[in-house]
Amino acid sequence: MNSATFADVVDVEAAEAPAVSVPALNASRTAIAVATPADLLRIAVENGADLDRLEKLMQLQERWEAHEARKAFVTAMAAFKREPIEIYKRKQVGYKTKEGDFVGYKHAELSDVTDAIAPVMARHGLSFDWDIHQASGSITVDCIVTHVLGHSKKVTMTGAPDTSGKKNLIQQAASTITYLQRYTLLAVTGMSTKDEDDDGAGGADEQSEDTAQAQRANERPAARAAQSQSAPYDQKKFDANKDQWREFVKSGRKTPAQMIKFIESKGAKLTEDQQLTIDSWAHED
Repeated sequence: MNSATFADVVDVEAAEAPAVSVPALNASRTAIAVATPADLLRIAVENGADLDRLEKLMQLQERWEAHEARKAFVTAMAAFKREPIEIYKRKQVGYKTKEGDFVGYKHAELSDVTDAIAPVMARHGLSFDWDIHQASGSITVDCIVTHVLGHSKKVTMTGAPDTSGKKNLIQQAASTITYLQRYTLLAVTGMSTKDEDDDGAGGADEQSEDTAQAQRANERPAARAAQSQSAPYDQKKFDANKDQWREFVKSGRKTPAQMIKFIESKGAKLTEDQQLTIDSWAHED
C-alpha cells in the first residue's frame, strides 16, 4: 500500500469562477408609461385590430375627452369666478312725482351684463350664447356657457310675452326675451348685479326703499306732517298720478298693498275709494 508524503502533495489553487455580467437596469424601461385611449387606438390600428375593437377604443377615447373637457371647464369657471367683476344697475324704470320723488326701480340692462362678463370669460376660454323657443304663448330661453374643449353648462327660463304698456306683439316678445337672456346669463355664470333687485316685485330692496321713504316723510317738519296726516290724499294729485301707478300694479311690479303703502308713506292717508281703485287695477284684464 502506497502512502503519500507531504512532499507528494501538490497544492493546487482552485480556479476562480468566471464573473457573471449583470446588465444594468434601464431606468426608462422601469417607468410606467401612461397611454391615453388615443395611443391605444393608434397601436390597435397598427396591429390590424378588428372593427369591433376599434369601435370600443373610439368610444373610450370619446369618454376620456369628455372627462378632460369637464375638468378644464371646472378649472376655467373657477378662474373666471376669481375675477373682480362688477355689474351695476344703471337703468331706471319709473317716473318722478311732482314732489321730485322717484317711483320705480333700477336694474342692469343686458348690455351691462354682457359688457362686464364676456371679455373676462374669453380670457379663460369660455363663451356664451342663447337658444330661443316660442310655443303656446310662452317664450323659453336657454343660456349655454361653453369651454373651448367642448364641455358646456345650460340654464333655462320660461316666461310669457310682456304685455305691459302699449307694446305690439313683436315688442312684447322682444321684451321678454331680453329679460330672460339677462337673468339666464347671470344664473349660469353665478353672477349678480350690485344691490341686486327683483324688478320691483316686492323684494327686500323695494321694502328697504319704502322704509327709507317713510323715514324721510317722518323727518319733515312736524306742522307739515300733522297737516298731511289729518287730511286725506288730495284727489287731484291722485288723478294726476293714477295712470302711472295703475301701470305698475297691472304689470306686477307692485301689488296693490305695496302701492298703497308707498303712496301713504308720503304722509297723507288714502281714502277708502282711492284704496279700492288701486285694488281694482290688479283685477283688470
